[in-house]
Amino acid sequence: MATNDTIADMLTRLRNANLARHQTTQVPSTKMTRSIAKVLRDEGFIADYQERGEGVKRHLVISLKYKGKNRQPIITALKRISKPGLRVYSNKKDLPRVLGGIGVAIISTSNGIMTDREARRKNLGGEVLCYIW
Repeated sequence: MATNDTIADMLTRLRNANLARHQTTQVPSTKMTRSIAKVLRDEGFIADYQERGEGVKRHLVISLKYKGKNRQPIITALKRISKPGLRVYSNKKDLPRVLGGIGVAIISTSNGIMTDREARRKNLGGEVLCYIW
């Protein structure tokens, strides 16, 4: 099934895998999902990711992270902000703070995909893709 919103699809797959306490989950590989996975890894929300398959059938295998003996998911929530039907942009002054800085907003800027913190540091605005905490 081809989805128009690859980002929402990715977030939903991560959310479901987290609830089911899976070790890994697969997401179709696009430039966008690769960049988001990289940000999630750099921010410590996921353990790692690898790209598998070839040609059109490429996908990312994302390793999830849990804490404690009850295996509490590191990711408590993922929220899609800018949707294909309603894009949400933010200039550098109005970049959102997620839960007062506990969470991360993933922003698509002219310099690539980055966190709200990084975008603020580089003085960039852009499209607010999603929140994660």
